[in-house]
Amino acid sequence: MSKKIYAKELDIDLASGGEAGYFKWFLACLLFGKPVQQEVARMAYLELVQDGISTPEAILEAGWDKLVKILDEGHYVRYDYSTATKLLDVSKEIKEKYGTFGSLLKECKSADELSSRLQEFKGVGPKTAEIFLRDMKPVLGL
Repeated sequence: MSKKIYAKELDIDLASGGEAGYFKWFLACLLFGKPVQQEVARMAYLELVQDGISTPEAILEAGWDKLVKILDEGHYVRYDYSTATKLLDVSKEIKEKYGTFGSLLKECKSADELSSRLQEFKGVGPKTAEIFLRDMKPVLGL
């Protein structure tokens, strides 16, 4: 069984990160939720952040081709196409449905509600929601 990844290991400070940090952690969870080696997911996350792709707006602006290129640079090649599509779909839905990722979080009154709402996004399953909530529950007081 592989070791669990935590936000602090990716230099994401959830305690003071605010919405930007919360979305970075969600972005990382989207990558770690796939059946890939943790080091590969970590490298892909770091490539995205290094390229300034760490908000829904930046993901949408980057577009599919650039996302695939960045994921490939992080050696996330097995799921590069599907993950690029998922990142675009999730970002678009966040913008359309909630305006911001922070608004989504504020609307949720419990961990179960947040888990359910996250799983409404295409391609977000129980594992991704579980990873995200593990670090977020204490921060959000859920």
